[in-house]
Amino acid sequence: MIRVLFLSAVFLVGCSEVQEATDNLARDGARSAIDQVLVTRFPAIDGDKVTPYTDCVIDNASGSEIGSLAKAALVGVDESTVTLVVEIAQRPDTASCFLKAATKSGF
Repeated sequence: MIRVLFLSAVFLVGCSEVQEATDNLARDGARSAIDQVLVTRFPAIDGDKVTPYTDCVIDNASGSEIGSLAKAALVGVDESTVTLVVEIAQRPDTASCFLKAATKSGF
């Protein structure tokens, strides 16, 4: 019985690590698409200081939205990508995060 519990725990930890690595890979992939949208569609965001704003979008996107953004980074940004980033940016938590990022960057 103890062996089964131990093996189950090891399996769950392994799955968790794989899931975390997959999530991080998707988030990293999504960054370039989000950066492109923010710099081209939000003129107040300086391209050299886009990272905090990108983090705001990523932190407030769902898993499926991150997947869509990561895909856009591979196949190209289109209007649906822009629409998705704008929708996420308009969420109250994202807008609040943007305000904090702007304050820290001296905007």
